[in-house]
Amino acid sequence: MPMTLRGARVVLRPTVPSDVPSLAAIRATPEVYARWRGGADLVAAVREDLAEPGAEQLTIECEGAVIGFIQWSSEADPDYRHASIDIYLDPAVHGRGLGTDAVRTLARHLIDDHGHHRIVIDPAADNAAAIRCYGKVGFRPVGVMRSYERGADGTWHDGLLMDLLAGELTP
Repeated sequence: MPMTLRGARVVLRPTVPSDVPSLAAIRATPEVYARWRGGADLVAAVREDLAEPGAEQLTIECEGAVIGFIQWSSEADPDYRHASIDIYLDPAVHGRGLGTDAVRTLARHLIDDHGHHRIVIDPAADNAAAIRCYGKVGFRPVGVMRSYERGADGTWHDGLLMDLLAGELTP
């Protein structure tokens, strides 16, 4: 059962249908659209994200306003068990530590409440702000995944695999 998580400044709560327009508007910002894309109908793209099997989606709020989206999923095979995180945040709130708070809050939940010993995240290799954010939480670069994802320009771009072991989570 999805639960509401409280960070130092953000609240992560289960996403509800009334969040879709706000999340679609965030997805439409050039900075977010460049990374998450979603075609011409971003409302449909957000709804598709919410229907993704095996993922838990949470809306990120700060001071009662929707400021982003974070989701997680896990590998069920006990020999490879880990969780993964994806996030986007409204560029209007970038640089305030809210993304770091959201990622740290979810990572703590995955470790403490779900017993994960390892969490992965995979920003674009050229997304320096995201890489800094995840590093503040304790994620470390593992390696570059060459030609990992197709960009909006149709060419392949590298991704950076980062992971966090439970004992490395920063307070």
